Amino acid sequence: MSRNWSPSSWRTKPVLQMPVYDDQAALKRIETEISRMPPLVFAGEARNLQARLGKVAEGQAFLLQGGDCAESFSEFGANKIRDTFRVILQMAVVLTYAGSLPVVKLGRIAGQFAKPRSSGEETQGGVTLPAYRGDNINGFEFSKESRRHDPERMLKSYNQSAATLNLLRAFADGGYADLHRVHGWNLEFVKDSPLTKRYEEMAGRISEALGFMGACGINSETVPAIKQTEFYTSHEALLLNYEEAMTRVDSTSGEWYDTSAHFLWIGARTHQLDNAQVEFMRGIKNPIGLKCSPDMKTDELLKLIDALNPDNIPGRLTLIARMGHEKAEASLPPIIRAVKKEGRSVVWSCDPMHGNTIKSTTGYKTRRFEHILSEVKTFFEVHKAEGTHPGGVHFEMTGQNVTECVGGAEKITDEDLSSRYHTACDPRLNANQALELAFLLADELKGLRQGGYLSTAAAAAE
Repeated sequence: MSRNWSPSSWRTKPVLQMPVYDDQAALKRIETEISRMPPLVFAGEARNLQARLGKVAEGQAFLLQGGDCAESFSEFGANKIRDTFRVILQMAVVLTYAGSLPVVKLGRIAGQFAKPRSSGEETQGGVTLPAYRGDNINGFEFSKESRRHDPERMLKSYNQSAATLNLLRAFADGGYADLHRVHGWNLEFVKDSPLTKRYEEMAGRISEALGFMGACGINSETVPAIKQTEFYTSHEALLLNYEEAMTRVDSTSGEWYDTSAHFLWIGARTHQLDNAQVEFMRGIKNPIGLKCSPDMKTDELLKLIDALNPDNIPGRLTLIARMGHEKAEASLPPIIRAVKKEGRSVVWSCDPMHGNTIKSTTGYKTRRFEHILSEVKTFFEVHKAEGTHPGGVHFEMTGQNVTECVGGAEKITDEDLSSRYHTACDPRLNANQALELAFLLADELKGLRQGGYLSTAAAAAE
């Protein structure tokens, strides 16, 4: 691929999963207006995240990425943001303790509005309209006006993202993320969980560690870092009109950064080498991700890695495997081996959500907790067998008490789905299911640490 690049060079390439706007003058006006808006994130923050992800690539940290399938305008609110942030913090504390590794916290938030769809149209009652593609493109309501691709929605998504980031920064720096407070929330979860006995030992050990630290004078008053945390934002780089408008030259480095999020990824439906999304992403200097489906061929993946991370910079590229629990064992090893053989530096992350979507007996789209857990366990087992670092996980989840995924300790059934099924697109883990998964993941990390495997993988990465 040619090295010639500009934020608009994607427009010369074939493009998939993009809206078709009927008013090009309005689109141009909105793009210009957004290009004049202040950045949502800063280049220095994106560089910090890349450095943290570089440690993950070297086997010295773990990535936790999670949040909504797709954010919406109608459900926007401070409590929803707080609850998602809170659950990610709770999960991170458990994983940090189990693996004795720093956990990089990356939300699918403050920009995750656009969604790829398997069909461009939807038919109901004999009426066919454009498919819902996310609130920054069109509306969920099944009407001609709602489903029209409206560029004005990009402005609303920018403003909602700005408000979300403002609140996240206040939570991260203002004491809400204090380690003792977060662990207190975990104790409440353990006490009320049907799996109390399984989790209380780890929760007790974390309490002992915090007590020891306090006795040594290490607390939020003496060490401010204990009451603060780093939290980064991410979304799929799908709506390129918006991403281009948010791409700016960093005054410090002279490099181009997409200031809509710290981290962006390319989805499994838009990773064609000579297409628009790859063209756009190869030029920005943010850390980026690439979804890898079971259909991904090793030669295709290596060419994409060469295009997206030609300088082999640790932390620049995260490969997010989304294989499905039945295909992971066969599909994951070949690509891991190929990447390892070629000496490519990548972060390996597991998305156990998108390959495990099914239709329930009641007609709802759902995911089974045991399938999600099965794929994560396979991910760990394969990396252990290949001598590589299982670097992270990527979940669609919410801090709300929804009923969208079946199973888990709460024993949500197909019949329960209708009671609190709120997602506009894909089913999410609720707060209790996400925390349950964190404790089960902790068992995997703890086993790797006790077996000396994490330190071995880190040495191999170096």
